[in-house]
Amino acid sequence: MTDISEHDAEQALIEQVLAAADAGTPLCIRGGGSKDFYGNPARASRTLDCATHRGVVAYEPSELAITVRAGTPLADVEALLQANGQQFPFEPPHFGPAATIGGMVAAGLSGPRRPYAASVRDAVLGVRLLNGRGQALGFGGRVMKNVAGYDLSRLMAGSLGVLGVLLEVSLKVSPAPVGRMTLVQEQSLSGALALMRRWARRSLPVTATAWSGGRLSVRICGSEDALAESHRLIGGLPLPDADRFWQDLREQRLDFFAGEAPLWRLSLPPATPLECLDAVCAGDDPGADQLVEWGGAQRWLRGDLPADGLRAAATAAGGHATLFRAGADQAAPAAIPVGGVFTPLQPVVLRLHRNLKQAFDPAGLFNPGRLYPEF
Repeated sequence: MTDISEHDAEQALIEQVLAAADAGTPLCIRGGGSKDFYGNPARASRTLDCATHRGVVAYEPSELAITVRAGTPLADVEALLQANGQQFPFEPPHFGPAATIGGMVAAGLSGPRRPYAASVRDAVLGVRLLNGRGQALGFGGRVMKNVAGYDLSRLMAGSLGVLGVLLEVSLKVSPAPVGRMTLVQEQSLSGALALMRRWARRSLPVTATAWSGGRLSVRICGSEDALAESHRLIGGLPLPDADRFWQDLREQRLDFFAGEAPLWRLSLPPATPLECLDAVCAGDDPGADQLVEWGGAQRWLRGDLPADGLRAAATAAGGHATLFRAGADQAAPAAIPVGGVFTPLQPVVLRLHRNLKQAFDPAGLFNPGRLYPEF
């Protein structure tokens, strides 16, 4: 079925977790290490290496679902899907060749297609994991017909490993598009936001949008006739080598992401006006240090910006702000804002998170402090 290497390291992982529990030693859970930069520094000196636990457990293309071990390289799984005319609908970023399926789910990050298809959480059908007692637990199922209602497996998406060690993940996949085209036009940021909102109200086959440096890019997918009609309605010029552009955006290789200034990610309602950031963005041009995608719902900002001001502005608009990369001094404690890289939780929500942590990992073994400083 595939040339992906197979190795079941579950028993070895169980033994390491049990030994850590007996010794009271916190563990830093690690796959390929491609997303070590993301989140708060874990308060753990010992690493639990999950990268050797790899292989495809089940894949039947007609079921539009795949089950793989958590240490399986993401690139290998995507190559397998591509060979069968399929893809992950959420277009996950890799941030390096060592990215794994477990890290993809634990980070919960999605690429340019996210608002037009699904998130990582939406695609999770089931998981197997180790809890803090060294017990292997299963939640959800392997195919869509076996999953109903809200399942605990989806809590693992974006949890950064604080709830358990992922062993196996079952995910929805989707057919790859039959055709695609990227159109580019010159636009101000305000004009781009207006156009993205307009396109969202119409039945256009848009699968990605991005604005930076006065240029608006939109990707459309579908049949030849659908692409031609959408081109007529959207306007702009076709972008050569468009696949590379979207890959470079997803992997943060565009010029906007170059340099060592801190990188902030704002998740906002798409209709949020430019003025919401006036108090924290310096200069006369509000888009000078911004890259906007997801139809306006995801906005990247670069620079030494005030954490409190950004978070207050994002919260007032109904969103939140994350310090995605702390810059050149990422490892230094002073580079992390008070309360951590993620917007601090309200007391009621924090209590719920703590209860979940207590249920899955009562001794606090897994990635302490990685998601929120409180646990």
